[in-house]
Amino acid sequence: MKTTELPKVYLRELTLNDVEDRYQWCLDQEVIKHLNMPEKYPPFSREETKRWIKMCMTKTNGYEQKAIVTEEGIHIGWIDLKNIDNLNKHAELGVALGDKTYWGKGYGLSAMKEMLLWGFNELNLNKIWLRVEVDNEKAIKSYKRIGYIEEGILRQDRRRNGEFVDRLRMSILKHEFVSLTTV
Repeated sequence: MKTTELPKVYLRELTLNDVEDRYQWCLDQEVIKHLNMPEKYPPFSREETKRWIKMCMTKTNGYEQKAIVTEEGIHIGWIDLKNIDNLNKHAELGVALGDKTYWGKGYGLSAMKEMLLWGFNELNLNKIWLRVEVDNEKAIKSYKRIGYIEEGILRQDRRRNGEFVDRLRMSILKHEFVSLTTV
């Protein structure tokens, strides 16, 4: 992973100004295809979206969720750590670029790098893991590029469009990430 080739992004706390972006992104079936969302359309109302963001802001839902912002100040998605296990020092990562004009250009990798740095340094985690649907090949490729290792298949782990799909569990350890970023 060459971090010099990645575009610069910033992670910031969510604000109520993020509600409309999030609501609009969740209306796009392509954006939410691989996200764990209710099987209804729209998956969330504006009011539900606002409630969720308020819970993230007040840290009452177990998520450390942040907005992904470009160097130019454009809000393009969100990233989070959840299922935080302080005893065993691990958490689950989730990421979504809602603005599709930024797909495939390294912005997701850059955001993951920033969140991994934050999780390992600020939360003192040892491992950050994720679950990704086995048919989400672009995401799997990007996770491997940043240093994630496959741990195994979670069989029929998510319900999508009325059917169960397998997910791959992947993780990266703090010492692995540190060795990648110091190269």
